[in-house]
This record gives sequence, C-alpha cells and structure tokens, in this order.
Amino acid sequence: MAKLKDIAEQVGVSISTVSRVMNHDSVRSVSDETRRKIWEAADKLGYKSNRSEKKAKADAKLSIHVGCVVAIPQNKYNNPYFSVILEGIEKALTARGLKLEFVYSIENQGDIQKLQALVKENRIDGMIIVERIDADAYQWIRQNVKAVIGVDLADKSIPVICYDREAAAKEAVQHLIKQGHKQIGYIGGSELNDPFRQEKRCVGYLSAMQEAGLETNDSWIIDVKWDVSLSYELTKKAFEKKGSSPTAIFAASDTMAIAAMRAITERGLRIPEDIAIVGIDNIELSEFTSPPLTTIHVPKIEMGMYAVKLLLDYLDNQYSLPVRVTVPYRMIYRRSTEC
Repeated sequence: MAKLKDIAEQVGVSISTVSRVMNHDSVRSVSDETRRKIWEAADKLGYKSNRSEKKAKADAKLSIHVGCVVAIPQNKYNNPYFSVILEGIEKALTARGLKLEFVYSIENQGDIQKLQALVKENRIDGMIIVERIDADAYQWIRQNVKAVIGVDLADKSIPVICYDREAAAKEAVQHLIKQGHKQIGYIGGSELNDPFRQEKRCVGYLSAMQEAGLETNDSWIIDVKWDVSLSYELTKKAFEKKGSSPTAIFAASDTMAIAAMRAITERGLRIPEDIAIVGIDNIELSEFTSPPLTTIHVPKIEMGMYAVKLLLDYLDNQYSLPVRVTVPYRMIYRRSTEC
C-alpha cells in the first residue's frame, strides 16, 4: 500500500507537505498547484489515508441497526428490572452514536410474524435478547440476524451477559438460615414453559435448604407466575391456613417480595420480628419499603451496557467464539431480616 513517502517522491515535495494536504491542514499554506499534484499522485498510487479509514469505520458504525426482544410481555419500560437493563442498552448505544430501533415482546404466535417484519423493515444487524423467548422466534432470529447477544440466556452457542441466579438465591436463603430460620418459604415463577421448580432461583432455594438439612413444605413453595397480584393473594392465603407457618420468605424478585410484605402486614404480622423476608434484584423501590427490604443487588444497567459492547465487538468480527460474561452480585442487608 502506498505511503506518504511515495507521494512525496512522486511530486517532489517533503513528506510533511504531503501530510498537511492529506489532513486538510490550513495552518501553513500550500499552493493550489502543489495540492492538485499531491491528490493526483495519491489517486494514482492508490493511497488511503488513516482519516479516510477512520471515517469509513465511523460511517459503518452509524449504519448499524440494533433491535431488542424482551421476555416480559407487558410494561417492559415500567418493569423495575427490565427497564433498567433497557436503560443500559440505550445509554451504551447513544454513547456510540447509535439508537435502539425497537423493543419487542412476544405474547402469542402472531407476534412472531410481526417481529420478523420489524427485523426486515429496520434492516437489523444485531439483536439483544433479554431472557428466554418463544423457541420458534429465537431460532428465526439466530438464522436471520448477523449477531445475537443474550442477557440471562442459557444458550451456550451465543455470547451471553448474566449473573448466577442459582448462587444468588442460595446466598439469600443461607442468610436467613444463619439468622436461625428453619421454616423458610419461597415465592417465584417458572422460566417460560419449564417446570416451576427448575427455575434457577428455586433451585438455589432448594439447594440451600437441603444442604442445611432443613425440610421444605410444599404449601410454602408458591408459584405466583411472576404476577404481583398473585404474590399478594397467595401469600395472604398461605397465612390463613391453620398450623405452622414459615418464619421467613425468600422471593425470587423484589416486586414479588414487596407484594408479599403487604400480605404479611395485613395479617397482623411484623417484619422482621414475626417473619423475615429477602428479595432479589435491588430495584429502586426496595430501599423505601417499610421496613427496607434486604435483597440481592444485580447490576442491571451494567448488564445492558455490556450487552451492547459485546454486540458491537461481534459485529466488528473481534471474536469468533461465544463468550459468557458473568457479572457479580452482592447482598444488601436491610431491616426486613434484622432480628
């Protein structure tokens, strides 16, 4: 490839003069005739400046189209967990001069065709999938989009950003056990169409109980289907039953925990004196419940930002193998578990 030195020798000027012309430097003047000769020599020799290459790369980045599919079907922008991940995605894209073309959720089979149309209309190059979605839609995306990044997906064949849900749940339950609780309930939901007890946070709960040699009561393991209203109603029903009741509850999300807290207090029970409760996610509201909720902090905004970085790296062919980035979590100790 031609260099500045080659152009300088062709025209009969110094390399610095060629450099000034190529970089449109107007500090020191160069005659129009010399400029014309330098550009003609550059074209003849096939010279490409670094600035042109950088501009081409920048233009290519600006033409990247990114879409996002979210597992949750409703209120994706208002959901306190998913909305923060989306905030991270949009923040990282904006910093790179890009935008999120659409955020979509699949509720029924007809939505798959709508998603396919969106991908084609927006000429999507890269897709970020937040949690598991319909299997048919997922396979279509894999086959028709150049790069796919997952957030909290189990698929080992694509790059994924995640946190260890099982380990986080286990640590939350172990915290309750260390405080002397032996009768611990669980509130959560299933992942897509999987059995309820195979969801990672439920697995972590069961593992912690088993390792501690503690029995689990089926009536205390409640599938609320990730529904806040069900979390409130079913927790309330659990305390209406005669006989033993749990002294602590681990909820698989803060929103489920907060709904359960209302049910507990309406039964005339005190938190944490009569029953302790731990959530997971550390949504903003968890700090302002009464009492403040002990929870697992999940770095949601960072997960969204890392997903974008990974997506752009793959679109730029920087990696060939699917990497799995596991972000750290941490316990946030608050009044809802203080004895």
